[in-house]
Amino acid sequence: MRIARPGPVGQRQWTPLTMTNAGLAFGLELAMLAALCYWGFKTGSTLATRLLLGLGAPALAGTFWALFLAAGGPRFRQPLGVEIVLKLLALLTGALAMHATGRTTLAVVYAVLVLVSVAVEYTAN
Repeated sequence: MRIARPGPVGQRQWTPLTMTNAGLAFGLELAMLAALCYWGFKTGSTLATRLLLGLGAPALAGTFWALFLAAGGPRFRQPLGVEIVLKLLALLTGALAMHATGRTTLAVVYAVLVLVSVAVEYTAN
């Protein structure tokens, strides 16, 4: 098994597996943002904290993603190992948010899908 950074979208060799995984990865990214939003609105005790957490947490995650993990080319490219760890940490915050709001089964399913998707992304040519 070879671990490699996926190339630019236009230069990738697309197979049914990589195409399916790209769709799954995008869905997982959106699910992370939705989970953080839901967590924020459920966690806050006042309207101000609900708004701050419910809008701020996904905005912060989106900014982090754009700076370090964007598929079109992040602003700050990291070494491959760091990139994989950052991607796992970022996506798994969605699982933590789901678990924190009592959606444990959904969090486990989501976490497994994240692990599979990241593994396929960095090993499939």
